Amino acid sequence: MAKNTSSSAFRKIDIDQYNEDNFKEDESEQSIPTGPDEGEVCALKNTGRYIEALKHVLNNAPLGSSNQQIKDNALTLTLKVLLAIKSAQIEEAVATLSQDDIDILMKYIYRGFEYPSEGSSGHLLLWHEKAFNVGGSGSIVRVLSDRMTV
Repeated sequence: MAKNTSSSAFRKIDIDQYNEDNFKEDESEQSIPTGPDEGEVCALKNTGRYIEALKHVLNNAPLGSSNQQIKDNALTLTLKVLLAIKSAQIEEAVATLSQDDIDILMKYIYRGFEYPSEGSSGHLLLWHEKAFNVGGSGSIVRVLSDRMTV
């Protein structure tokens, strides 16, 4: 038999710290993402360098931001870039992107489907087809399971 001790030290342990369901966001953000620079993107678009504008928007996506206004502004700017690129140039544009950029592009495509505008859905479907051809179904799975949204 076990000895009965009057020690109550075990009662001072916080067992909730070991519970997996208690998730806390990382509060220490290195830098608060502000999203892509609209002036630079517009300058690239006006000079006809749409692929560079697309890369700039994808590289500066506010993934870690909790500010919904920044994310909405980045979405609007990204959709402007995506819709400005002609259908014949989509495959060329997607071929120049890295795997991470394709995943971010897929996030913006799905987010664009949430808020359709005149003629945007058909164009976004073309983008989805070309991005899927390069990224495969793994890209879709990563986008749908990722907690960091755009």
